[in-house]
Amino acid sequence: MAKQNIQQVKQRFGIIGVSPDLDRAIDVALQVAPTDLSVLITGESGVGKENFPQIIHQYSRRKHGPYFAINCGSIPEGTIDSELFGHEKGSFTGATATRKGYFEVANGGTLFLDEVGELPLSTQARLLRVLETGEFIKVGSSQVEKSDVRVVAATNLNIGQAIEKGKFREDLFYRLNSVPIRISPLRDRKEDITLLFRKFAGDCAEKYMMPPIALTDDAREMLRNFRWPGNVRQLKNVTEQISIIEHERVITSEILQKYLPKEEVALPVLASHSRESDQKIFSSEREILYQVLFDMKKDINDLKNVVKNILEDAAAASVSKDEKSMQDKTTVTLPLKYEGLMPKEAQFQEATEVEIASLSLEDAEKEMIVLALEKHNGKRKLAAGELGISERTLYRKIKEYNLEKL
Repeated sequence: MAKQNIQQVKQRFGIIGVSPDLDRAIDVALQVAPTDLSVLITGESGVGKENFPQIIHQYSRRKHGPYFAINCGSIPEGTIDSELFGHEKGSFTGATATRKGYFEVANGGTLFLDEVGELPLSTQARLLRVLETGEFIKVGSSQVEKSDVRVVAATNLNIGQAIEKGKFREDLFYRLNSVPIRISPLRDRKEDITLLFRKFAGDCAEKYMMPPIALTDDAREMLRNFRWPGNVRQLKNVTEQISIIEHERVITSEILQKYLPKEEVALPVLASHSRESDQKIFSSEREILYQVLFDMKKDINDLKNVVKNILEDAAAASVSKDEKSMQDKTTVTLPLKYEGLMPKEAQFQEATEVEIASLSLEDAEKEMIVLALEKHNGKRKLAAGELGISERTLYRKIKEYNLEKL
């Protein structure tokens, strides 16, 4: 009976796959749906986490109530509290009228908080209160209001690491994680890869009225063994590209190889030499940026040592006391091209000079933010896109480094 129910859910929500991990996740969703327990869905980006809150809602007693899906990572930090809890007229600049938040309009229904790990700590405190007591206060108000909302959250972050770094409240994690559902990455569901490919190829053929593509045995094996860091979303993208571009309808491994990106991302060269031993495989663009900053700091420390040795040699050659006292204040500049540091197509093209003696990791990050803002004339959305970070993260960094005037 359980397997029959799982199959019905797959058909109803268009879920493709036969792996035991996928069936287990659907079964847990069905078991928890009739309750009001909070659910935390974890898994890498692109695995299909968005299907499970809908399953939970549709099989719950709240199925006739409202359902809202909110991407917490796409809402600026300054407005997220207003979006979730509402605000009173005049509570901040631009608040020309009283506004209801999602916890008010979704009363009696389900609220899906996607990318919940991106919420600022102040909002996490508000969320914890409404989860524990069902009470919330609008921005700019002192009146306590009630809300009967079932919360399902999802994240692709490692919450354990976020808690250790002080970026996520441990008490909120345990409150959200009443029932955990983990969606396995596509590389761990190899039996689903060819099924999904066939589905996407068929959909594309039907949409654009063309014969569907098929894979040879060697291409099928290559498809199954690829790591798919972008998971189902990436597989769909590759399938559609091949369907549209290739004239051949039978796809060989040679053809398929052209559409599979290289999995290894090498660190850009920062100076006149490269560190082949330091090249790594990165799972995200943010890791690349952080590694660049750390290696930049190492380069700076190495150059500072070289400068120090040069100055000491000069002192040994009988320099004056005044000249010797200036050694600690001597600044050496190194031209660094930022081209290639950013993971986006739009990159810095101009060289800049960095003061080696005073540049720290924080200074390097600040310098890159300043350059991005200057390049885009203070347009923060464009600067955030160039830096490969969210607009809300950029706002936080601007405030942290006192760059509001840029």
